[in-house]
Amino acid sequence: MAKKTSARRPAVSRSASETRYASNRLHPTKNDLPEATRVEVIGLLNRRLADAIDLETQAKQAHWNVKGPAFIALHELFDQIHGAVDEYADLIAERIVQLGGIAEGTVEVVADRSSLLDYPLGLSQGREHVAALSDALSEFGRAVRIGIEEMSELGDADAADILTEISRGVDKWLWFVEAHLEGNA
Repeated sequence: MAKKTSARRPAVSRSASETRYASNRLHPTKNDLPEATRVEVIGLLNRRLADAIDLETQAKQAHWNVKGPAFIALHELFDQIHGAVDEYADLIAERIVQLGGIAEGTVEVVADRSSLLDYPLGLSQGREHVAALSDALSEFGRAVRIGIEEMSELGDADAADILTEISRGVDKWLWFVEAHLEGNA
């Protein structure tokens, strides 16, 4: 699988592009974490948000296009993964906003920031989708575990706890998907 490359859209007005990645701008909050910590946490969480949204779309891509003898089982599994990852993205985005930040989840931002590999569009057989989605889940899980350490070092136990919850869920979904690699998916 190829590393992410994003095709740039035509440039927009300067004022729109200046506000597009305004991660350092904070909304007022009485949250007692230091402002510098909140800014750093928000930036790191926005990267995980991009990964989560990318993973959501990859799960839906697999859900829509899977074929083969295990179709119904995989079709339903991929849809369940999509739903769970949607909840993970929501948890991350809400923490960003709780800290006074802006949750940056547009398609363009996700394309620029996601650390996940591009999902191969030509797949159809269950085993192919299982392999591709297990790669994506594994990479997301790794990034989330790194995020747990980062949040702990920054002193945001709540963000670390959210990422720990997500890590447990991702490991469960990876287990479910990988179980199909041992069968005849």
